[in-house]
Amino acid sequence: MKKSGVFSAILIVVALIASFIIYKFVFGAAVNFKDANIANAPVNLLGAAYKGGFILIFLMTVSIMVITYSIERALSLAKAKGKGAIEVFLKKIQLSLKDGNIDESIELCNKQRGSIANIIKQGLERYQVLTADKDMNSEEKLEEIKNAIEEAMGLELPLLNQNLSALATLASISVLIGLMGTVVGMIRSFQALATAGTPNAAELSAGISEALFNTAFGLFGAIVGTIFYNFFLTKVGSITYMIDEATYNILSIIAMKTK
Repeated sequence: MKKSGVFSAILIVVALIASFIIYKFVFGAAVNFKDANIANAPVNLLGAAYKGGFILIFLMTVSIMVITYSIERALSLAKAKGKGAIEVFLKKIQLSLKDGNIDESIELCNKQRGSIANIIKQGLERYQVLTADKDMNSEEKLEEIKNAIEEAMGLELPLLNQNLSALATLASISVLIGLMGTVVGMIRSFQALATAGTPNAAELSAGISEALFNTAFGLFGAIVGTIFYNFFLTKVGSITYMIDEATYNILSIIAMKTK
């Protein structure tokens, strides 16, 4: 959990700096404005985005964090499944255990790796130790193996859900920050309309541009965050189901062997 906190803290700082650089030197480049003067009207979308105001920096920060967390979760969940097909791996484990080849089963786990293999390996190693214990009956041995598997699950399952809550939170925050930027932009627009005489068209368009760009960036972060959150939540549920099914089958075979 400490590593996750450090990663998040570094990500916030890096994303904020990167967003400021993009806003200041990409969106705010002189070539994006009439007569190469940032005080003038923008001549493209990059310049218009710059006119969207400093709130875009925070919205880009959120978007960068959402994309980074999504990539991290994709890589972590792919690693959690292991190197080969899980179905093939579980079939080999079951056949090996039925033949009484515990060493071979543990070796299969070492080759497969991933969360499922780590959990099964923990139970198999405990089973291997208990086979030489003549003082424990079959029920006590099975209970010990169950405890070993549950301990392994307690370590692996939190890793599967890591950063998912951050992804969901960022999706919600993105909408709120975007809404705040929209409100600020609309205030500027109404201030332009409230001036005496003819409304300042430049100020009016700047306010509308600020509102729309903040809305767009806020929705982008929210949409991407929500899509990936639900996608990874489904993936975690699938892996958790496979872990439960695999451990149940392994325990059933071990129960038969220890009788």
